[in-house]
Amino acid sequence: MTLTTEASRGVPLVEMRDIRVAFGGVHAVDGVTVDLYPGEVLGLVGGNGAGKTTLIKTLSGAHKADSGEIYINGERAVIETPRDAKKYNIETIYQTLALAENIDAPANMFLGREVLTRWNTLDDRAMEQAARHVMGRLNPMFQNLRTAVRSLSGGQRQSVAIARAVHFNARILIMDEPTAALGPAETAQVHNLINQLKAEGIGIFLISHDIHGVFDLADRISVMLQGKLVGTVNRREVTKDEVLGMIIIGKLPGTATKTELAELH
Repeated sequence: MTLTTEASRGVPLVEMRDIRVAFGGVHAVDGVTVDLYPGEVLGLVGGNGAGKTTLIKTLSGAHKADSGEIYINGERAVIETPRDAKKYNIETIYQTLALAENIDAPANMFLGREVLTRWNTLDDRAMEQAARHVMGRLNPMFQNLRTAVRSLSGGQRQSVAIARAVHFNARILIMDEPTAALGPAETAQVHNLINQLKAEGIGIFLISHDIHGVFDLADRISVMLQGKLVGTVNRREVTKDEVLGMIIIGKLPGTATKTELAELH
C-alpha cells in the first residue's frame, strides 16, 4: 500500500499547500498539504482537535491561514473572507445547515441573494421556479417547496442546503458532518445527493467522524492528528482498521502491528 500519487489526474480543483494556523502558540494546523479533484470526494478525518475543521475554514474564508498557499484550478487564490471563497465557487454546508426555520425552501435558497422584480419587490415566482429546477435535478422526490423548513426531515433540510450551494454555481463543496443525527433512510438520501454532485463534476471535502460514512462516499481519505497530516490514502486500498490506526496512533497503513490495530477496538 502506497500513499496516493495524483500527478496523472491533471490539475486539481483545489491545492492547499503547507497550510499553518496557530492559536496562541498552539499549532492547530501544522504544514498540511491536501488537494481535491473534479468529481471527487475527499474524506477529511481525525479525532477532536486534529485540526481538520480549522484547515477547512482557511478554504471557506472563515479563518485566515498564518502561512501557506491555496490554488484553485492551478492558479494562486487569495481567500481571506467567506465572500472571497464564493468568488472561487466554494460553498460550505455546515453541520447546523444555517437555514432560516420559518421560511420555505426557495426563500432559504435565495436568502441574502434574493431575486427582485423590476419594481424592486421580491420575485417569488422566479425564485420558486429556480428552486423547483435545481431540486428536480438533485432530489426529484422533494415535493415540499412551500413548506417552512422547520417542518422538513433532516434529509430534506440537507437537500435545501445543497440546492442553495449548487444553484450559485458551487464547484467546490465543503460538507461538515452531513449525516450527523440522521436516520438510515435520511442518510441514504444524503449519500444519493453527494453521488449526484460527484457525477456533475463537483469536488467535495467531506469532514466526518463517521468512518463508515466516509468509506461509503470518499474516493480518497486524508487523516489529521494533532494538527499534522498523517497521510492521504485511496479508500479502495485500505481497511477501516488501517484508517483508524492513522486517526488514533498516527501510523500509516502497513506500519502498525496487528496488536496495535487490535487494541483500537
